[in-house]
Amino acid sequence: MKKILAIAAMCMIAIATSQALAARPYHAHATTKLVVAMHDPGCHWFLVHGKYTKSAAAVGSVRLVNIDEKALKVTSSHASQLIPVGKSLVVKQGHYVITMVGQAPDDNHLKLTVR
Repeated sequence: MKKILAIAAMCMIAIATSQALAARPYHAHATTKLVVAMHDPGCHWFLVHGKYTKSAAAVGSVRLVNIDEKALKVTSSHASQLIPVGKSLVVKQGHYVITMVGQAPDDNHLKLTVR
């Protein structure tokens, strides 16, 4: 009788543990915020941890926030989209080139890689 109760108790513990593990939610990568800001020379830059850079890489989806002086053109191998000033755009996995609408030929062409 004691063996049966011990086996039943172990089974209940195993079932409770498996249910607790199964109830854990899956957490995908959170959306990373990446700011495109006005800064001379070169007009627009990524603002990453207080430093200005012309390229960036991220894992998961990225929310590009435009605080530049004009709309930004975000181009990938699949499509091009515009981000108006003060607005944002979420991009998924891929390689992107970001340019300002109407920019001078010598202004920065930002490069973003999302894995």
